[in-house]
Amino acid sequence: MSDDPANGRGATRKWEDLHGEADIGRAYDGRLMKRLWGYIRPHRASFVASLLCLPITAGLSLLQPYLLKVAIDEHVATGDIPGLLRIGGFYALSLVGEFSFMYLQYYLTMSVAQRSLAALRIDLITHMQKLPARFFDRNPVGRLVTRLTTDVDVINEMFASGGLTMMMDAVMLLGIVSILLAIDWRLAVVTLTVTPVLALAVNYFRLHARTNYRLIRDRLARLNAYLQEAIAGVSVIQLFAREAQSQSHFEELNDLHRQAHHSANIYEAALFSLVEGVASISLALILWYGGGQIIAGTLAFGTLVAFIEYMQRFFVPIRDFSSKYAVMQSAMSAAERVFELLDRPIDISSPDRPIGIGEVAGRVDFENVWFAYNRNEYVLRDVSFSIAPGERVALVGHTGSGKTTIMKLLNRSYDVERGRVLVDGIDVREWDLAKLRRRIGVVLQDVFLFSGTVADNLTLERDDVSRDAAIAAARAVGAETFICRLPRGYDEMVRERGNNLSVGQRQLLSFARALAYDPAILVLDEATSSVDTESESLIQDAVERLMSGRTSLVVAHRLSTIEHSDRILVMHAGEIRESGRHAELLARRGLYYRLYQLQFASPASDLPHESPQPASAR
Repeated sequence: MSDDPANGRGATRKWEDLHGEADIGRAYDGRLMKRLWGYIRPHRASFVASLLCLPITAGLSLLQPYLLKVAIDEHVATGDIPGLLRIGGFYALSLVGEFSFMYLQYYLTMSVAQRSLAALRIDLITHMQKLPARFFDRNPVGRLVTRLTTDVDVINEMFASGGLTMMMDAVMLLGIVSILLAIDWRLAVVTLTVTPVLALAVNYFRLHARTNYRLIRDRLARLNAYLQEAIAGVSVIQLFAREAQSQSHFEELNDLHRQAHHSANIYEAALFSLVEGVASISLALILWYGGGQIIAGTLAFGTLVAFIEYMQRFFVPIRDFSSKYAVMQSAMSAAERVFELLDRPIDISSPDRPIGIGEVAGRVDFENVWFAYNRNEYVLRDVSFSIAPGERVALVGHTGSGKTTIMKLLNRSYDVERGRVLVDGIDVREWDLAKLRRRIGVVLQDVFLFSGTVADNLTLERDDVSRDAAIAAARAVGAETFICRLPRGYDEMVRERGNNLSVGQRQLLSFARALAYDPAILVLDEATSSVDTESESLIQDAVERLMSGRTSLVVAHRLSTIEHSDRILVMHAGEIRESGRHAELLARRGLYYRLYQLQFASPASDLPHESPQPASAR
């Protein structure tokens, strides 16, 4: 793909460099079919039955022209009406049988396909939910949605379009050639003289179309990824009047997708036209040579009719080859992407033999922790601190100092590069991951609510969180006041991302969700930054009750919310620079003092110099 400004693709090239996919594997790979067979195997009885229908259907189809030959040569020519009726009955039965077995074959094939691909989708979503946060940092949501939906649907098209019958088509072609040679080998040789041209055309199409089908899958994934990003950020696009630029990017990606389809269509149209042309030439040869033989008295008229019928059937699978091959290649390309996702290693998982934990006291220890999102660009540098069970500790510091990263390491969204993170004296890498995260409740600044009822968002539909516990938690944080004003209360439907609720209401629901979770360790990451003053005052008493006797780690920019913490850790450039209570740190007149002064309009000259940090380090 060119980056030449003359072709208007420069911006798209940059976007594709960021979100592009690697070219993986061959377009057609028996290994992929073997893996697909793993999903078909549980339904192999139905699948084998569907395959057995194929030769029966093909045999009945091949029988029909021969019955026409017999009817004309042996009964029409002699005026044998009873014999003609008998052959007519056989012909009708062959038509009914062909229809019945074709229907049965399609029904069984699609039944197997739907059940197999449903299992594949379940495996995909199960695997994706186990992938580490680092994977989602680097892969657009739109592309992952494409894997689960469009790519799996393309594999389904392989079953629906008869892509798996291509081998049976080849057998049918050989059957037709054999029958023609058996009936009249001279006429068969004349008729089939044009088939080498078809063989060359089909091979040319196969080689050149392969790249196009992979390219189509890749560009569709890019298009979906950009659409997801643009639609999710449409409010920002509108606020900054960026509609024209967004439209331009979409048009470029859409045009690249169109070009990939157009190239594939050119090959398909060329092959289809060539097959039609060769079929017409073949028919002309039959009429020319066969007609001459009839006039000479060496060929029966029924044989000529049978040849025409057989050659029409001969070109049907070749005519369908372009569409079947297109679907087959697209399915192989889609399978590559799907299995590439399934093969992604799960870097963060429970150990084979996790250490058994009873009641969690809530002690937290960071021992000489180093961590980098990108290699050698350390966000945390030799960080060490301990939090006693029930202690309330606050983390403060400038944006990019590593506060949020500490939260992510505690619940093992990421693993440390060096050092250890311990909960109750046990390295988090030795914990059962689900049990570890079950004991750590997190309230984030960016609240995510799911489509569903208010109660569902509080319980997250977990069996160990009852509706009564969720209601009690909502009451404790003051969320019940606005919930009861909703038309259906706790059964009110929450729209996508909670856009029918205010920012403060969504934050209160998030806080109630953490309370209902009843964690041993509570993490508040800028949890009150989006809550208005009235809402914040409602939850302060609940926060105090919640933190009582529970280990709490609070990240906050609003220093007024953490003045009563047992201890405050001040971070700067990935290191802990100061530690103490609010009054002690102010008395030192150090970094915390200057942060505090800054919030209350202290002169900028009093501030320490800060080197910029990547946003991902927050």
